[in-house]
Amino acid sequence: MSRAQAESVIKRIIREVVQQCAHRGQPVSDTLVAFMVKAVVLDPRNGFNDDRTLTKQDIQRLEELCLDKLMEKCSPSLDTIKMQVNFDMNYTSRREFLEDIHRLVESNLSLVSREITDSRVKTREELDALYCKMVSYILLRSGMGSPTDASTVQEATAVLQSVFPQTELGSFMVLLKKDKEQQLRELTMIVTGIRLFNRANDKREEKTDLYKLIPAASSEVLRVTSTGLEEELSLSQSLAQKYTAVLEKLTDPDSQCEECDVPILRLKQALYNVRQHEAFLSVLLADAHLCAKHFEIMQSEFSSQMKLLKETMHSKTAVPTAKAFPAFKAVSQLWIGLQDEVELLNILNNIRLNLQPFTASQAKLFSEAYLDGLLGTSEVKTDEQRMIESSDECIVPSEMKTQEWLLPETTASFNEIPLQYDGVCGYTLVNRDGLLLPGNPHVGVLKHKEKLYVFSSKEAALKFASSPDTFIAEVAEKVKCSPELIQLLKLYQQFPSLSPYSEMQPGESLLVKPIKCESGTQTDLHPVETNIVKSYEWNEWELRRKAIRQTDVCTKVTHSVQTDLSHMRRENVTQTWLPKNVTCQSKRDGESNVPKPQTFLAGLRGQRHTNVIKTNLTRSVDE
Repeated sequence: MSRAQAESVIKRIIREVVQQCAHRGQPVSDTLVAFMVKAVVLDPRNGFNDDRTLTKQDIQRLEELCLDKLMEKCSPSLDTIKMQVNFDMNYTSRREFLEDIHRLVESNLSLVSREITDSRVKTREELDALYCKMVSYILLRSGMGSPTDASTVQEATAVLQSVFPQTELGSFMVLLKKDKEQQLRELTMIVTGIRLFNRANDKREEKTDLYKLIPAASSEVLRVTSTGLEEELSLSQSLAQKYTAVLEKLTDPDSQCEECDVPILRLKQALYNVRQHEAFLSVLLADAHLCAKHFEIMQSEFSSQMKLLKETMHSKTAVPTAKAFPAFKAVSQLWIGLQDEVELLNILNNIRLNLQPFTASQAKLFSEAYLDGLLGTSEVKTDEQRMIESSDECIVPSEMKTQEWLLPETTASFNEIPLQYDGVCGYTLVNRDGLLLPGNPHVGVLKHKEKLYVFSSKEAALKFASSPDTFIAEVAEKVKCSPELIQLLKLYQQFPSLSPYSEMQPGESLLVKPIKCESGTQTDLHPVETNIVKSYEWNEWELRRKAIRQTDVCTKVTHSVQTDLSHMRRENVTQTWLPKNVTCQSKRDGESNVPKPQTFLAGLRGQRHTNVIKTNLTRSVDE
């Protein structure tokens, strides 16, 4: 089967599964179905072969298996995959989040900005309406109050009139659209800086606190997001540790477990679900802490800028705009940065809330009381306790000369090295039938085929190192049966057909995941020189109009009038004719063509008494 045929078959399967799920009252996304199709094909228990062409019976069975998995009720495994899809489709880097925030602000303000820059006012009432629109634009972009609040509008109008009187609208209207937009942004920054300075002066405090200037809703976001993430992460970690302790007890080959009807498979799926939730919350919390760090930096810069402004303004009755406006713009820029951090925290909080429904199935299957009953007298250890207990056991590289080991004492940036399986012990995953135990790098990090592996104990490290390829293959087989582990353990390179969901398109064939890297190129602005004549005009009527204007301009006189908007101003315009270039011809150049004479003399040498023969070889001009 060719690549095009394979993609066509996969697209048809995805489309059919999506329709069947919608018909059964369970709508799903194409991305989720695409991943599920690949996971079913990858599972060796289903008997599909990537190299063999799918028959009609295979396609029908593949659709039925996907539908069965997608229609499962109260399935922690399905919820984990849905959680992974949701997070990967909604989460991105900090830089891209900020770009989306700025793009959304520009989109929301585009209509108001277009009304201002494209307006063609003629009457006094239209000028007043245009000035009010500028005030609304400044309020919306700055985020300091609503355009529907009368007191806020009055304050912003007064500040705007102090830096941009209404009489300046005449000069604003003659600007190009791009210049108008630039001036609107500059006016917004100046007005916002002045309003912030006025509010800081009202507090009458030596050190200006940025928390007291931001709206109450924004302050609530700053408090709730970090607190909510920390509390939810703590609960998720506690639940993961409890699941781990239960599975440790049930999968221990040395213990005689009396619980024969315990659904161990469901418990493992619940553990994967909670561990994935914990990993996503850790990512969100790290971003929230970074936002808080940026906020503290801006708070320090804001206080220093306000202190400088107060010293500048209070010491003089009049301050030059060249000195005051840049300071106001700097304060406004800090305010914009604060709003970006608040919006980013709001996005992170929404992602956190969207992840909560995907943990409901494991909570419904296994209550806290049920897990406590399974634990009995067993101790629930935290990940930190496991690290401390296993830190005393360290690998001695001299005893394992056949393998390369990395230790904290001999490795630079030891805590930042990338670990395989996202730091999970591969030996325990195989030996305990899918149990996830965090590895301890201080025991020793095994370097095998340019990949780094950590282990939960020295015994696990030695057994894994004795036959690493065998254990790696067994881990891959475990992961094929539980596709949610591919995202949880970050095994995209080992399973290139299942790339991150944000990079996967519906109907995408089983291709190798591309390696991403940041790159840039630099080219000339115009590599090929253009030959565009700016004065060229193709319209016949435009040419006629220009000709009439040029012939009639000699009879015109420029007049001017004085209006309220142009009072105390004077503009002179002079219209002149350019001097004409006159040429004359005073002589005529002529030329003629004459034959070139050629004469040949014979008998000049070797003979004394012989006559010289003269031969004329001149050729005619006509030849």
